[in-house]
Amino acid sequence: MHNTQPWRFQYSRRGRVFRLRADLRGALPHTDPELRALHIGCGAALMNLRVAVAHEGWEAATRLLPDPVDPMLLASVTLTRPLGDEADPAALYPAVRTRHTSRFPFAETEIPASVRSALVDAAHREHVALSFVSGWHLQYVVDLALEAEARNLTDAGAAADLARFTRAADDTRPATEGVPEYAFGPRRRIGKAPVRDFAGGRSIPGRPTADFETFPHLVLLSTARDRPVDWLRTGQAVERVLLRATLAGLSASFVTQALEWHDLRWPLRDPTSAMAHVQMVLRLGYGPRGRQTPRRPVHDVLDIEP
Repeated sequence: MHNTQPWRFQYSRRGRVFRLRADLRGALPHTDPELRALHIGCGAALMNLRVAVAHEGWEAATRLLPDPVDPMLLASVTLTRPLGDEADPAALYPAVRTRHTSRFPFAETEIPASVRSALVDAAHREHVALSFVSGWHLQYVVDLALEAEARNLTDAGAAADLARFTRAADDTRPATEGVPEYAFGPRRRIGKAPVRDFAGGRSIPGRPTADFETFPHLVLLSTARDRPVDWLRTGQAVERVLLRATLAGLSASFVTQALEWHDLRWPLRDPTSAMAHVQMVLRLGYGPRGRQTPRRPVHDVLDIEP
């Protein structure tokens, strides 16, 4: 959330193992008190590492939460042997640098069945269910997201978390994290696409307005249980889905507002399905790619040991 980048990697040359740790500098104490979103974000970073390792020609063994007494050690990735002919997930590598969140309007063009199936399969590979929202359920999910967005605008804690990780054009803080003003996207004039207003309701000179989708393409990612390991699996599934979507020419944004409120998260699920715990809502569509946002320098997220 909010481009907090809550991860730190350690690499041991001797053991050829990466360790992923939670970086609590990226925690959102009010919005994410259980660190669910932090785990999902770290899971996404873990997926990118797995893709890069495969791209460099290595098989790897990934363990989630490998040390029961150290819950902030989220995963280990051990390089085991040169990769064979298996292309997965190396084939996703070209999308790692080009995938950016887009907060622009998307065309209301149907997503082909073959692309939908590929996205469902991408999530399934990480033991997460993905479903496209339609009919009455689509309107219900949109309404919940808009209700949560309205709450966030008047909630002091949510506003404080947002303020820590949004950047005005004249901000003097180091430009290595958060969502800068140029990436906020336009304000919605009409439409029902649930896009977060990173301006927090403030008026920003020169920020344009735009018409968004009336019937946005939303997908839910869900797990059977709701534990830290499920959150990490969700993060890997989210990133795998986003990379696959990018290769298929789709843009995407996150719709996490309702997930940040306990009383709104549970109703997101479709009661007529076998869906259990909704972990993420994504908005997909054909439209402009998002602007690149800052990243912490490598020395701030990677330690290399002998």
